[in-house]
Amino acid sequence: MLAAVAVAFAGPVAASAAEPDVPPGEIASSNMTHLSNQPKNGALQGTGSDIAFQGKYAFAGNYDGFTVYDLTDKENPEQVVQVYCPGSQNDVSVYKNILVLSTDSSRSDDSCASTSLPATEKSAWEGIKIWDISNPLAPEYVKSIETYCGSHTHSLAPSKDGRDLYAYVSSYSPNATFPDCQPPHDIVSIVKIPVKQPTSAALVATPNLFPDGGYPGDPARRASTTSGCHDITTYAKYDLAAGACMGDGILMDISNRERPKVISRVRDTVNFAFWHSASFNNDATKVVFTDELGGGGLATCTGEYAPELGANGIYDIERSRYGKKLEFASYYKIPRINTANENCVAHNGSLIPVEGKDLMVQSWYQGGVSVFDFTDSDNPVEVAWFDRGEGLSGGGTWSTYYYNGYAYSNDLSIGFDTFDIDDSIDGPAEQVRQYSLNPQMQTSFGH
Repeated sequence: MLAAVAVAFAGPVAASAAEPDVPPGEIASSNMTHLSNQPKNGALQGTGSDIAFQGKYAFAGNYDGFTVYDLTDKENPEQVVQVYCPGSQNDVSVYKNILVLSTDSSRSDDSCASTSLPATEKSAWEGIKIWDISNPLAPEYVKSIETYCGSHTHSLAPSKDGRDLYAYVSSYSPNATFPDCQPPHDIVSIVKIPVKQPTSAALVATPNLFPDGGYPGDPARRASTTSGCHDITTYAKYDLAAGACMGDGILMDISNRERPKVISRVRDTVNFAFWHSASFNNDATKVVFTDELGGGGLATCTGEYAPELGANGIYDIERSRYGKKLEFASYYKIPRINTANENCVAHNGSLIPVEGKDLMVQSWYQGGVSVFDFTDSDNPVEVAWFDRGEGLSGGGTWSTYYYNGYAYSNDLSIGFDTFDIDDSIDGPAEQVRQYSLNPQMQTSFGH
């Protein structure tokens, strides 16, 4: 077992050592501009969640369904479609004519007219929903797949011949009283979706990633027991996937899409509490893992929490004669001190495609949006930021991703935001044109 090598601060960090808190009102560094906000509206009044992109469209998840935005006017996107289909979190991914939604709340059935049902009911349904988006303005629901413990998130990986699309379904928190989510739950559910016939999608494998049961947890420091993965990010070009699995971080070989193999596993038994998500750098030589200490509800960006807590952990992927392994390099956390009323912890982000650099834009709930450079794995540094300050959003920003020259963010409560980052940071990235972006399904840019 590999362990992160780090020294924790024993006590609170003095607020005077950091930048002052941001008062209510939109404030950003001089090299980042908030261009627009499309307010939450209509039938989708639930929590805003993840985003996927394809062509000129953004598909923004919401606990009540998803919204399609036309990005033709990149500085002021237009809402063109709302799809009501309740079932949190409704994390969304797209691939060609296929859209996949995750449902991780027990429903009365798999329809978009379903109602909430206790997970103790055998008839309750959770899993993934598959849509045909050959016409993005008229998405068609074509198939559902029930999965064990539902689908908190999912990650896509095309087969090597391109005929099939695999969805790695992450779920966790089993309970002996839940008929369809029994402990132990150390698996990932793998769904195979024929690209030309998604109605034939099926659950094809449930490999056990943690035969030893994984990390047992540590209640004294809010550290979770491993019982499945929260998020998996695939990088098909390199046949790799990185899993953030509650108490463990893993690197997998997915050369056989239906039989992922764990090739490296790390734990941080000092600072990480909940391994939440993972992002490779472009060359697949690093992984940024996030720690969602407190599940997104804690104010971990106050002076009472050390800079290693609720932060990113940056790991290098080292090569040896025994294969690839994860090696801890450093932590990154936003430098601003927030108030005790602002939930703030590392959350979802993506690379900014500047070749030769490792740049990432990332959401931090009410801590705002941070752009940081981790080209030097040992010394990551923030280069731009945006913060609404306390109280203007009921939860802050869930996900922020860079797509074709702009950063787009989905806020939990107030809608869809667009940002411009100064050319001094993302100048080369503005010339990179991507046809699609799923942050949990990475593709390379440049060479």
